Amino acid sequence: MAANDDKWKQAKSIYDFSAEDIDGNEVCLDKYRGKVCIIVNVACKCGLTTTNYTQLQDMHAKYAEKGLSILAFPSNEFAGQEPGSNEDIKKFVKDSFGVQFDLFSKIEVNGKNAHPLFKYLKKEQKGTLGDFVKWNFSKFLINREGKAVNRYAPKTDPISFEKDILELL
Repeated sequence: MAANDDKWKQAKSIYDFSAEDIDGNEVCLDKYRGKVCIIVNVACKCGLTTTNYTQLQDMHAKYAEKGLSILAFPSNEFAGQEPGSNEDIKKFVKDSFGVQFDLFSKIEVNGKNAHPLFKYLKKEQKGTLGDFVKWNFSKFLINREGKAVNRYAPKTDPISFEKDILELL
């Protein structure tokens, strides 16, 4: 599904999308069927980086075996805080935070070139200020049916909505 086509409007769940992983492989999101997911746009040079990556990795370690998957999508749209290549991003988060959850290739999350998945997520869970991603580390909580059931602001620490995750697991 290309960023500029409207097929995303017919999507029923995240399972209708695919995305390129950090290594350049196409991944059908149907592989997450039956899992609870957190989908988040990330950046390595943001003031929110350390807290978010640390807590997301902690949650991955704690709940992956119970059915939690974390899907991180780098984006350089906000103050140029994700300037590196996919290789640079992967090395940084693995070396700095021991990240083991799923990383995807750098994308756009707003505007006409936004990845279709994010167009869908923003339609399903509008933000406080509108149907756009406000900043790095906007988080979407996805239930086991592939539906976005909640959205958390960039400054909302992942640990603060752990109870919401547990209710879905």
